[in-house]
Amino acid sequence: MTSPRVDEATLAARVAPALLDWFDRSGRHDLPWQREPTPYRVWVSEIMLQQTQVATAIPYFEAFMARFPGLASLAAAELDEVLHLWSGLGYYARARNLHRAARQIVAEHSGEFPGEFAQVLALPGIGRSTAGAILALARGERHAILDGNVKRVLTRCFAVDEPQDGPAAAEQRLWVLAEDCTPAERAGAYTQAIMDLGATVCTRSRPACLLCPLQPHCRALATGRQSELPRPRRRAKRGRREQWLVLARRAGGALLLEKRPPTGIWGGLWSLPEFPTRAHAVQWCHEHLSGASTPREEPPLAHAFSHFDCEFRPLAVRCRGVAARARDADRWRWYDPDEPARVGLPKPVVALIDRNRTGRA
Repeated sequence: MTSPRVDEATLAARVAPALLDWFDRSGRHDLPWQREPTPYRVWVSEIMLQQTQVATAIPYFEAFMARFPGLASLAAAELDEVLHLWSGLGYYARARNLHRAARQIVAEHSGEFPGEFAQVLALPGIGRSTAGAILALARGERHAILDGNVKRVLTRCFAVDEPQDGPAAAEQRLWVLAEDCTPAERAGAYTQAIMDLGATVCTRSRPACLLCPLQPHCRALATGRQSELPRPRRRAKRGRREQWLVLARRAGGALLLEKRPPTGIWGGLWSLPEFPTRAHAVQWCHEHLSGASTPREEPPLAHAFSHFDCEFRPLAVRCRGVAARARDADRWRWYDPDEPARVGLPKPVVALIDRNRTGRA
């Protein structure tokens, strides 16, 4: 095993050969976006894989490509349809930015995915690591990346502890190491290899060090610190919220949906009308629905967001329709669960609609 005192330049020079040899034998080579690694397909996959595991992303990617096989079709689509295909994948700002970026590429680059790093970085929703990954994986260009998996691999291999001047300094050091380790040849294969290693071997908990190609070089392993690094961030206490949702159903079974604001949680999606208290929800029913029955509480539904837990409390109500003030087609629509429109719906709302399909008027 390499001594932890080996200088960083020597250690960095050993990373790529070890990873590439491992990747050729054990890496992932048949992911859907690898079969035809165009910049567009790689870009969509990289955006989906932010905050999402590969196994979860694959069916979404395949459905997305079937509907939007190229940039032009994505740019020409309505945002509602893009969000519809993203429903359940979460972090919907990713989908909104993807759509915005496609239209920007059509407007500024004649519909061709840009070839310059700075141009890619200027697109909505694309940061330094994602831009580098797209150009490396799709075009074989040498660009360092530093996603969560890569950070973990480099932190352990080089035993990067958070310095006294904070996480920003540690991040900067990791970028330097990422640049030093990225080879001039086979940069695309190396990029996939280091991401694969972090996802499948150098995992957050219980890393499989005996299977790791960097085992002879890893400073954290040599000093018994592989379980300590990276040091966990001090997390704020998760908050808890309660929100009331109105399941307003008219004859025939259609439910009233409201378009969410374009930003924020579930931005741009269609959802059930939402309120902070039961009293607010009941008052809204009286003011906005015609012929409304007495609201009836349904069993709650728990949902975990990234930073807080929420309990949704549904109120079911039958009605003839909506008052004049709620007849804005851009904000309100009737949704038939048996003939669903291709619009984006949050996962908890889909669950509530499915759960209540038998409770029709």
